[in-house]
Amino acid sequence: MSSIDARTRLMLALDVPTTEAADELLSRIGNHIQIIKIGLELFTAEGPQIVQQVLATGKQVFLDLKFLDIDETVKKATASVAKLGVQFLTVHAHGKTLKAAVEGRGKQLRLKILGVTVLTSQDVEDLREYGSTWSVEDLVISRARLASNFGCDGVVASGRESAIIRKAVGTGLSIVTPGVRQKGRGVDDHARATTPGQAIESGADYLVVGRPIRDAKDPVAAIEAILAEMQTAFDARSQSNE
Repeated sequence: MSSIDARTRLMLALDVPTTEAADELLSRIGNHIQIIKIGLELFTAEGPQIVQQVLATGKQVFLDLKFLDIDETVKKATASVAKLGVQFLTVHAHGKTLKAAVEGRGKQLRLKILGVTVLTSQDVEDLREYGSTWSVEDLVISRARLASNFGCDGVVASGRESAIIRKAVGTGLSIVTPGVRQKGRGVDDHARATTPGQAIESGADYLVVGRPIRDAKDPVAAIEAILAEMQTAFDARSQSNE
């Protein structure tokens, strides 16, 4: 089995407030990253226009809006996203929400629906605040199974849960992992951070990185360091599967 090219699996979180700031960061990274994640901050400020601008550069767009609403709203919103031509969309991994998103996508299969399991900023204490008695791991597994059952393409989960997701649902779902920090770097507000190598070794398929690239003095150097660690892990995983 040939190894995965890490350059096709690194996603940049474009967590900036304006089109101008987005353009500046994209110009600094050039062609070193091909998948750009647009989240709530930038999309709320600039709307669908920023999606079109990024797509026009030839990059793929991961629209991270984490839909959670009544079924019909999620269905229609997902249909609108599909028309934008983006490649990935997040929705919260609740049964009716997942089902509505898949229905809203319809035949636009280029759009991959990702179910958000448990945010990487949350731990078991946060779950208890919501009234849940589940462990993080059990809740992630339950939601990953829902995503699989309702026909989603993948899940968003911490690298700490990648292995148990693989054990529970097999290889049918892609695992997208945020909260990625290289060894010795601060974890910011991520309660369940992992290194690039740890995440991939555990089964992650895509890694989302924001601040370590955005705030670096040399973003390209930061990207190359992350890619090197990713590639080593992908190569090792490929060899172990042979």
